[in-house]
Amino acid sequence: MAAFVYVGRDATGSQVKGKLEAANTAAAAEQLSRQQIIPISIELSNEQSSEKQSVGQININELLGFAVVSLDDLIVFCRQMYALMRSGVPILRAINGMADSSTSPHLKSALTEVSTQLEGGYALSTAMNQHPKIFPPLFVSLIHVGENTGKLDDSFMKLASYFDREQETRKRIKTALRYPSFVLGAIVIAMVILNIFVVPTFADMFTKLGADLPMATKVLIASSNFFLAYWPHMLVGCIFIFFGIRNFVRTDKGRYWWGKRKTRLPVVGSIIERSILSRFAHSFAIVLRAGVPMTSGLNLVSDAVDNSYMREKIITMRKSIESGESLLRSSHASDLFTPLVLQMVAVGEETGRVDELLEEVGEYYEREVDYELGNLTAKIEPIMIAIVAAMVLVLALGIFTPMWDMMSAFQGK
Repeated sequence: MAAFVYVGRDATGSQVKGKLEAANTAAAAEQLSRQQIIPISIELSNEQSSEKQSVGQININELLGFAVVSLDDLIVFCRQMYALMRSGVPILRAINGMADSSTSPHLKSALTEVSTQLEGGYALSTAMNQHPKIFPPLFVSLIHVGENTGKLDDSFMKLASYFDREQETRKRIKTALRYPSFVLGAIVIAMVILNIFVVPTFADMFTKLGADLPMATKVLIASSNFFLAYWPHMLVGCIFIFFGIRNFVRTDKGRYWWGKRKTRLPVVGSIIERSILSRFAHSFAIVLRAGVPMTSGLNLVSDAVDNSYMREKIITMRKSIESGESLLRSSHASDLFTPLVLQMVAVGEETGRVDELLEEVGEYYEREVDYELGNLTAKIEPIMIAIVAAMVLVLALGIFTPMWDMMSAFQGK
């Protein structure tokens, strides 16, 4: 018998964690199902997983922080499953067909295991719960609701729309950041070339001529010598810093710290915050429209926002609602939303159309994100110009000033 650590949700939607012994993950999932717990993740305990994992089993995508399955693959999967379910194709046959046609090896492997579990009598949502890195909690919850209501095709369509919107937002952000990223990359490359080739050449010339160098030139030459002498150490240090920060933000404390800080970054912080709030509003509207209770929906949405700081705020909202507060009061106390959004929430509660008003809230934040992204280049351009101007000033003071002094000395003679 192996020891497994699990994370799941009980009948009330609350998250539960624990440890159990079972022959395999399928047997562990069956035990949890008998306890009326929907598993989110089931993994070997740290002791056993460390014994079984070898270097060859390490996923390079996970090591570098990349997604196991892209949003494009999930969108195609959801749309095709919607079409198959709409046409009346049995679930097992549909999953097998998707596994055969999938171009993603990770999704293909997961669907093959899901198919095996479906043949063993498991529900689709329970089988998908075994792969939390591919099917997030919101995904599994909507599939579970679709199974219980007989509208599995609608669940896949809602998920396709949700992932499609998420993909569009990411593409807009990448497009807006392409220009400043290119400029910053060019500046870094220019600094490396200056330190390796340009500055040492001028330093040799100044040394041979015996020129009296100003302080700016001495600083420039010292920084170039430091770079040439210690660039391997700097490279190793950057790698250690990268993985150190990456491991830190994977801890609970690090995730919360980074989740809070990135919403307060200059220039892009407001865009990140509005994008997260748009995701929250859209996903909350989806789960409410699917018939999920408000408190359970907030639990699911807190995982979907992918930000620990925002997640804590949403969990606080859930606790306030459980204690008898209205959605409006809990939203106001969270300090996440603008007065306009709070007014829309109030109208939604009064009319009983919270899901529709939340959808409008999500669209409102999407428009805000689009506007901020449209102005992002205009905000960053002055910063880029200032950085380039500073580089030119350093070169002028450090290299051209002593050359001008030497030319003046020669002309005076």
